[in-house]
Amino acid sequence: MLGRPSLLLSRSGSFRPENLGQNAMAMIGNLCFTIFVVGVLVFTIIAATYQPEDPLFHPSAKITNFLTSKSNATFRADDSVVRTGEDFLGVNQTAFTTFINLSDVDVPENADGGGVTENNLDCSGKIDDPVDCTDPDVFHLLMRAAIEKFKDIHFYRFGKPVRGSNDSSCHMAWRFRPKEGKTAAFYKDYRSFVVSRSQNCTLDVVSIGDYHSGGNARKRKRKNRAGSDRTLGKLDEGFEKVTPKTEGEPIALPVVGEAVNDSLPVVESESSFGNGKYLIYSGGGDRCKSMSHYLWSFMCALGEAQYLNRTLIMDLSICLSKIYTSSGVDEEGKDFRFYFDFEHLKDSASVLDQVQFWSDWDQWHKKDRLSLHLVEDFRITPMKLSGVQDTLITRKFGSVEPDNYWYRVCEGETESVVQRPWHLVWKSRRLMDIVSAISSRLNWDYDSVHVVRGEKARNREMWPHLAEDTSPEALLSSLQDKIDDGRNLYIATNEPDTSFFDPLKDKYSTHFLHEYKDLWDDKSEWYAETAKLNNGNPVEFDGYMRASVDTEVFFRGKKQVETFNDLTRDCKDGINTCTSSS
Repeated sequence: MLGRPSLLLSRSGSFRPENLGQNAMAMIGNLCFTIFVVGVLVFTIIAATYQPEDPLFHPSAKITNFLTSKSNATFRADDSVVRTGEDFLGVNQTAFTTFINLSDVDVPENADGGGVTENNLDCSGKIDDPVDCTDPDVFHLLMRAAIEKFKDIHFYRFGKPVRGSNDSSCHMAWRFRPKEGKTAAFYKDYRSFVVSRSQNCTLDVVSIGDYHSGGNARKRKRKNRAGSDRTLGKLDEGFEKVTPKTEGEPIALPVVGEAVNDSLPVVESESSFGNGKYLIYSGGGDRCKSMSHYLWSFMCALGEAQYLNRTLIMDLSICLSKIYTSSGVDEEGKDFRFYFDFEHLKDSASVLDQVQFWSDWDQWHKKDRLSLHLVEDFRITPMKLSGVQDTLITRKFGSVEPDNYWYRVCEGETESVVQRPWHLVWKSRRLMDIVSAISSRLNWDYDSVHVVRGEKARNREMWPHLAEDTSPEALLSSLQDKIDDGRNLYIATNEPDTSFFDPLKDKYSTHFLHEYKDLWDDKSEWYAETAKLNNGNPVEFDGYMRASVDTEVFFRGKKQVETFNDLTRDCKDGINTCTSSS
């Protein structure tokens, strides 16, 4: 009995005022430790059972929007037409404000009405004499005729006229942009002018030929020499290449219509080859994927080469995915130059064709003791390779997807260090010249609508309203408040039967890509030049080329109506995928 009261006294002593603070701290400590243990246990269970979604197919929002932002995050698969460097150039308005107005062209003192009177007033027996296209007064006459006729474009420079196909013909070139142009690019046209001489010696422009009809005014550019100065200067035609500054850096602008020189660069000598540093990507799972996948990986390789200050060894032979081919199967042997502007790339970056490179390597590497550094793990970052002194760094990729995709090199910590040099890769100027030709035939005065149908219209689970929203009746209803009656309307679409859109002809003058097939048929300049690149073999105007040209013509319409922004409530990527940007 004596023990119990003493025990009670000892316990009750712990609740004395002087002990309360100590006890409270002990209880809080025990509670925090218990919460920590429970948290660790929960986290361990989640980590052991959670299976993350494949980042290739379910990327973050930052990744999803990489083509419309400056993000360098991981690739998101996309089968649409890819955006390239010129699409990311902001239109520097100061570069385009100084254009030539009619009032800027001198009116000769001997002008008579709209024509020019020659100094020699005695025209007897000289009516049929050749027109002197080099005469400054004739030059002014042709300039005024061009400005007066083509009212929807701005002229930036005229080339000096030259003799045309006969004594009454002059050919003249000019650089221009559409007045409402939304892309940072210049265009070049050269046309034939028919000039007549009247009894009183007055010269008048009777007619102006079609787009690129003045071939004598198109001069070929000099071939680039290996190691030549890449500074932008004046072109052979006398046109000055404008280089407006974007974010403090001089950026060259595409000039569509110039003669293309995309011959392969060569190494001038054994010593030049031996002094170089090179990077090559070998193998991997990127081949025969969509064009956006290909470009996303290629840009990673190009970015690493620039970071390491090395020449990129590139395979100009690419595989076109079956999603673009008429045969429905992947097609090897396509040339990079069919789709992209290799002239701009080789003039702006250090690249070599791998066939030429391996030929030189086999010839000189043993003699000059050139060394190779092999990298087989994509997790070895470019930063870790910056100190490598070997002549050639070879990144070898395995056979297991997605770890064998080239773009994996640019993920993680590399993303913030190695920048993809988008400004180096432009669309093929041969394809863009077709775009310019179509726009010119429409006098750069047309509106456009993009109508997506095909597989998406048939898949009602993912796009429940698309088929009805793109029917002719629905289109007429949607367009009535957007496009004025009687306008030229270019319809960019994947609908194979264009007669589907016949009801629109009652209100608009409709135009489709297939109407301009003469621009790529066997008599066209595009056909001849691509066949030359392909060892004399004809090149098919494939599905990717068609989609690319169709899309670019759409983008040059004065008013543009999109399928998923303007015509339907459905989301571009299917039900419940709409975002603020789609």
